[in-house]
This record gives sequence, C-alpha cells and structure tokens, in this order.
Amino acid sequence: MTPADVAGRASIGIHSRSGLEAGRDAGFENVVSLAMVPGRIKELEGRFLPKLDRPEDVRRYEHSTRRQRTRREPSHA
Repeated sequence: MTPADVAGRASIGIHSRSGLEAGRDAGFENVVSLAMVPGRIKELEGRFLPKLDRPEDVRRYEHSTRRQRTRREPSHA
C-alpha cells in the first residue's frame, strides 16, 4: 500500500499522514483515522511508547508510573 493509499483510506491528506510519521504535531482525529486503517496500527504504536534510551530515562519513567495519592483539602461547609 502506498502512502497515498493509506492517506486515502484514512480520509486524511497525504501531508497530514507524512507529518504524523515524522512525529510532527497532528490532530487527534487524524491519528485515530490513520490508526483505523487495517494493518497500520503497528506503525502508530511506537508514537505512544516512551523513549527509554538511557538508564536515567527508565528510572524517570518507572517513578512517573507509580500511583501517588494526594490529600484532600478539608471542606469548610
């Protein structure tokens, strides 16, 4: 399937599709439209995964995924 075919099946412009693949800003609707094209979901999965190139990145990611509870402010009724 050519890039133009993919864009056509997603009902988005060819420039929007190439912008998505290049990592530029894209509208949420375009991302969803492209993800719904059969057989193309794997290409978009990488866009949503964190980049963990260095050990510091892994530690920061693991720390950010921990649940953190906050205290409720007392209500003054």
